[in-house]
Amino acid sequence: MSIQGDPAGPQVALRRSLTLGPLLFYGLAVIVGAGIYVAVASVIGRAGTAAPLSFLLAGLAAALTGLCYAELASRFPEASGAAAYVREGFGSDRAAQATGVALTLAVAIAAASIASGAVHYLSLLIGLPPAALIALMVVTFTLLAMAGVRESIGFAAIVGAIEILGLVVAAGAGFLAAPAIDLTAMFPVGITGWQNTIAGAFIAFFAFIGFESLVNMAEEAKEPRRTIPYSIVGAVLISTLLYVAVAAALVSAGREGQSSLLDLFQGSHAKLFAAVGALAIANGVLVEIVMLSRLFYGMARRRQLPAWLGRVHRVTRTPIAATALAGFIVLAAALLIPFERLLSLANMLTLGIFAVVDIALWRIQRRQPAGDGMFTVPRWVPLAAAACAVALMFAEIVP
Repeated sequence: MSIQGDPAGPQVALRRSLTLGPLLFYGLAVIVGAGIYVAVASVIGRAGTAAPLSFLLAGLAAALTGLCYAELASRFPEASGAAAYVREGFGSDRAAQATGVALTLAVAIAAASIASGAVHYLSLLIGLPPAALIALMVVTFTLLAMAGVRESIGFAAIVGAIEILGLVVAAGAGFLAAPAIDLTAMFPVGITGWQNTIAGAFIAFFAFIGFESLVNMAEEAKEPRRTIPYSIVGAVLISTLLYVAVAAALVSAGREGQSSLLDLFQGSHAKLFAAVGALAIANGVLVEIVMLSRLFYGMARRRQLPAWLGRVHRVTRTPIAATALAGFIVLAAALLIPFERLLSLANMLTLGIFAVVDIALWRIQRRQPAGDGMFTVPRWVPLAAAACAVALMFAEIVP
């Protein structure tokens, strides 16, 4: 029972206001913003001219797990996402809580790397110390996430469109600067070449982290059994095509030794693209805060976290306490964890979670036939997805 006059009564539900279009651009916004703007230099550093193939391999691995998440979202449209799926698949509250903790760490580390990447672009536009830029960005986006889901997701969707335009422009600039386009040079030669390409695919996988955040919006989506699966699949496919094109443009232009997409531009064009890059990467911080807050909310609803994290504000219809906690964790991670190895740590945690979720779906498919109208995938897909995730982890651990 809520206290009279308390604006955060537990009986208030999240508002269902999101359709397929905003959800698709939301997914693209977090994938692109948390991805190629930050990780492309590291991928090219490992794979060289085979970087486009690294992104393609990473995209295939992400697509398999994305299909698993799509079916799970259709079966269990809940805000707690992966934690709920593990609970249903393994029948263990402790396994679900452990998944929630691992996901919290993965999101926090990913958000820290995103914020650090944003500073690289923002420092060219705003003359503040890196710590101040990070704090300003995280606090602003935490307040925006509290304001309402339509406001925060609408903003993320608009920025997602700008991000895509920025990548298209970057790809065009790269191809125009290329003396020639040699597709054969983008395929590895020999065992060492393939090892480097797979090592690049491990880092490239970071560029796809974010599609899983769509499942955390299930309780705020209209027709979630249809809109969530299709937005996941669409976001992964579109981002894969964009990444392969941008990586191909960079290596064709002979920029595989450069530090970022910013090096494709000069003068006023460089400042304009810096603004786009800063907005794209910073937008990823907003999406990670929204994702983490919905995870806390969903786990609180399942009594896996304190009940106060499951309270929804009567006016904004958002989980204020859960959002504030999410913002605090992201800010602390961004300020305290050094950028080195952040990509690797985020990938290892996320790939481990994905493998567990994939196996959870395989177990669920054995016990519970899908209902009419649900999005379903063949039985081999969860096993193949889990195998790809483990293979990428193994490739990073064993040189």
